[in-house]
Amino acid sequence: MRVIVLFDLPMNNSAQVREYNQFRKYLIRNGFMMMQKSVYCKLALNLTAVNAIIENLRRNHPDEGLVQVLTLTEKQFSKIEFIIGKSYSDVLDSDQKMVIL
Repeated sequence: MRVIVLFDLPMNNSAQVREYNQFRKYLIRNGFMMMQKSVYCKLALNLTAVNAIIENLRRNHPDEGLVQVLTLTEKQFSKIEFIIGKSYSDVLDSDQKMVIL
């Protein structure tokens, strides 16, 4: 399963910029990969892991702004279509149990 976090946070003053940076760093430290500037994605093994991820997000969200969470299965996530641009990542992104390089 995939947990996708979409957020829109205000950055009108230095305190809000600091909160934005702290939230973004929280996501990265906890295994989220950036899909776009305010869209991050994390792989979860099952619904129990998804619920734990969402609960941690509830405990670590910023005070202001909008933070949304979307959960998709791997099959749904694999149907993403790129209208313009292409996917690029240094991270090996696969749902296979074992990958032989």
